[in-house]
Amino acid sequence: MQQENAFTTAVSLILSGDAVLGEIVVLSLTVTLTALLVSAIVGLPAGAALALARFPGRSFLVVTFNALMGLPPVVAGLVVYLMLSRSGPLGWFGILFTPSAMIVAQTLLITPIIVSLTRQVIEDLWGEYEEQLRSLGSSRFQAIPTLLWDGRFSLITAILAGFGRASAEVGAILIVGGNIAGHTRTMTTAIALETSRGDLALALGLGIILLAITLSLNAAAYVTGRLALKAAG
Repeated sequence: MQQENAFTTAVSLILSGDAVLGEIVVLSLTVTLTALLVSAIVGLPAGAALALARFPGRSFLVVTFNALMGLPPVVAGLVVYLMLSRSGPLGWFGILFTPSAMIVAQTLLITPIIVSLTRQVIEDLWGEYEEQLRSLGSSRFQAIPTLLWDGRFSLITAILAGFGRASAEVGAILIVGGNIAGHTRTMTTAIALETSRGDLALALGLGIILLAITLSLNAAAYVTGRLALKAAG
């Protein structure tokens, strides 16, 4: 009965545009999308370069990035905390317990995902189009923009994987953000906190919104991919 009331209240909070709920959602999306943008800018060309370059230690880098895809969030949070704390090498920035620190932590978590998935996509495309690109006089590095563009729909999956990791993250942003109400409280940290307090309505409301955002983005990516395939014949 209590859970039914909580669900009803959660829906009411969403439909009424509750200010607290809205503030948490906006901050969460700001942090996650900023981290995703930074990771995509860095990770897409880095993954493509790693796919095509040949140099000593390349295999080690490939294995390292693959391993970092499963980096525990609390470890990432601890590393960022130590770097940004007053006694840390980057403490002079003074951004610990701010949204900026949360962006740094999420970027650290999702960049290896985008790099590794991009590397795999570009390696496959290079194997398929190498002869054609070489016949046009394109070197491996000159082919990077072409391959990134050709693989753009597959790379959306890599970016969505990064978004999924960032949007579901709790441990790292809790350590470096502190879960401060009205300042660094995101959907995931608020869900964990409100559930422990017994305020299931707010936790459910945030959970519903988080699920809706994730489903909407994945549905949009799926439809875009299908339309692209249809247009390509």
